[in-house]
Amino acid sequence: MIKHHPSAELLADYASGSLKPSHSLCIAAHLEQCESCRRQAMQLELLGAQLFDQLRAPAATNTDTLKAAVFANLDDDATPEVNSASKSAIDSAIEKYRVPRALGQFLQGGYSELSWVKVSPSIKITTLLKDKDGSQIALSRVKPGGKMPHHRHTGDELTVVLEGAFSDETGLYRKGDFVSRDSRHKHKPMVTKDSECICLMVLDAPIEFTGMFSRFLNPLVKRNHSHG
Repeated sequence: MIKHHPSAELLADYASGSLKPSHSLCIAAHLEQCESCRRQAMQLELLGAQLFDQLRAPAATNTDTLKAAVFANLDDDATPEVNSASKSAIDSAIEKYRVPRALGQFLQGGYSELSWVKVSPSIKITTLLKDKDGSQIALSRVKPGGKMPHHRHTGDELTVVLEGAFSDETGLYRKGDFVSRDSRHKHKPMVTKDSECICLMVLDAPIEFTGMFSRFLNPLVKRNHSHG
């Protein structure tokens, strides 16, 4: 069961098309696995169209008021929902693919076709894209029970768990969960022992290792983030 989701404001930005392409990719990967957020995104798109019409009217309200109206109507029973036939078609299409459709532009087969870089005995990473805005889209693949060195974030990081599960100081994150981190966060993720964990990550800036020995990897991490 998915317990961690994007914020309502982040979903609103996604629905309006105002997110960075890399961030939108991460949201899309979560939506494929989360019916609740898919429904909210569809509602927001419909409400956005209605509010756009209001903006064109002479008595248009300000942006903050419009955003408040969007959030207030998220739980409105009158908002159209996905009908059962559409839901069944969407769900069946999603279940056929281990790799999210959002990543189809990067790989056609399974994860094994990617060029993984081994950064420790239990951790592999591959970079899918370095966006023009400075964001880096990557996948991490960690063996059962594997641990990521303690690190902090120097910018925003969005993560979607694609396979398996991991935990850190803030909780347990399973397949489909969406995790948002920023420069305030420091953590040491550890994968559960029952299966490997594959995550989609979008980093606006490189992570910074804080351990006594792992910190020597920081120059390499920064170089990898800034160069293609």
